[in-house]
Amino acid sequence: MKKIVLAFGTRPEATKMAPVYTAIQAQSGLTPLILSTGQQRQQLDGALSVFGLTPDEDLQVMTERQTLADLTGKIVPQAGKKLREMGADMVLVHGDTSTTFCVALSAFYEGIPVGHVEAGLRSGSMTEPFPEEANRRLTGVLSTLDFSPTSGAADNLRREGKSEAGLFVTGQTAVDAVRMVAGRAALRPEWQAKLDAGQQLVTITMHRRENLPMMPEMAQALANVARAHPELYFVYPVHLNPAVREAVRPALGNLANVELTDPLDYHDMAPLMAASLLLATDSGGLQEEGAALGVPVAVLRNVTERPEGLAAGVLKLAGNDPAQVEATLLELLGNPATLEQMRASRNPYGDGQAAGRIAQAVAWHFGLAEQPKNWS
Repeated sequence: MKKIVLAFGTRPEATKMAPVYTAIQAQSGLTPLILSTGQQRQQLDGALSVFGLTPDEDLQVMTERQTLADLTGKIVPQAGKKLREMGADMVLVHGDTSTTFCVALSAFYEGIPVGHVEAGLRSGSMTEPFPEEANRRLTGVLSTLDFSPTSGAADNLRREGKSEAGLFVTGQTAVDAVRMVAGRAALRPEWQAKLDAGQQLVTITMHRRENLPMMPEMAQALANVARAHPELYFVYPVHLNPAVREAVRPALGNLANVELTDPLDYHDMAPLMAASLLLATDSGGLQEEGAALGVPVAVLRNVTERPEGLAAGVLKLAGNDPAQVEATLLELLGNPATLEQMRASRNPYGDGQAAGRIAQAVAWHFGLAEQPKNWS
């Protein structure tokens, strides 16, 4: 049996890797193990509990307000030691977090092949998102197998000289995960009561490092939108980063139709998104999850590494200039026909079978299965 270590440390990584764990567990000849870095302790644990997963090893690197350099200095040596102890035959990392790059680097130093799930996303700007764009590019240099969610992401890797032999278009595992959970989880009773009373929901998330300098003003823009639409109820799960909380609470904390909550477990977040009129976010993964659920997404960033959603019409860039954010959200919320057109757009991110393709490709790498067909 080949030991395949899935390494992650944040809630989005755990959510998107959970279907991969299940698929590898079902793939003949492979045994999945989990290495957690604990980069986001509380949020990560909540995501793991939703999918019934328990880490085999946990680095527990989370400390408050640590720098990226501090985090890197912790993960790289500790991950290498754990990968040796776990007897890893391959390491799968996901996306673009500091955990992703640091564990990939550790595996490279140990001579362990790396599979990169959600490979090939590019925004074109090394500072937007920061440090994620650098993390995913650096991970791509180190990976043996690249699992791209779309043909466009795969084309990015081809242009960078990646080997065709290790490149697979699988679809996005976020689609697998969100459909799995949204189909079995119920909306919280207090939010369902809002819907029953005729008050539609809008979900907000905002936490990116590059948005922090203007986040108080962006929060004020969101507050202006909420005041302009008292018939809507805005739910904002606020990131645990103290800098984010300090930035958004003064503007949004005392509005009757705005609820600031702690970060939500996925069994609450998935049905909330599915029930929403609009999702306003600077997250990467939530762009795909919104598209998978048929929910229009306003992207609170200047660029996105997920251009397929823009082309399909389900995403709209709102930027991070507060005035532009306010204008874009007011335009969308004031135009039901536009929202309906976005809702009807084709989901460009997958068919819910991405994890199975990844597991088969890993088995193929070890001569244990046929090469999977690409998703298109």
